[in-house]
Amino acid sequence: MAKAIGMIEFKTVSSGVTAADTMVKTAAVELLEAQVVCPGKYIALITGDLSAVRSAVDAAKTVAEEHFIDSFVLGNPHESIFPAIYGTTHVENISALGILETYDAASIIVAADEAAKTAIVDLIELRIAKGMCGKSYLYLTGEVAAVQAAIDRAKDAVALNGMYLDSSVIAHPDAQLCRTIL
Repeated sequence: MAKAIGMIEFKTVSSGVTAADTMVKTAAVELLEAQVVCPGKYIALITGDLSAVRSAVDAAKTVAEEHFIDSFVLGNPHESIFPAIYGTTHVENISALGILETYDAASIIVAADEAAKTAIVDLIELRIAKGMCGKSYLYLTGEVAAVQAAIDRAKDAVALNGMYLDSSVIAHPDAQLCRTIL
């Protein structure tokens, strides 16, 4: 995996596609994902060296400022982020369940990174604005205290830019609920 990841999020498809094109033309980065998400927003996720990712994201943010929603650059993303995004995480048991919801796509990845680096937790899923009217959420598990610490830190990280919506921690969720999540 490369050293950094970055994402842009735009209100319109045309500005998002233009911004994604700007990113890959600005610096030596790899486009990992570029797509329309609900409700007609556009996201693009890139990877590469930290300076290249930062340059690419900075350039993309200026493309159509009136349609820009959010972005991030993570210099050393936690290794559990991508399995959680792509639904390939393998979790056998949920001890405590942490849920955090944001108003946008970019901030949920930042929240997940903060949570995973704060305590010993397993990211279960990152749902990035698909079927959520632009909102996003994460599920994570671990011991109750670890899950609470991770959710608190993630909440603080996304509250800074006003994208925090809601969160909760459930100690020992019922097996029926766990089956719907796993």
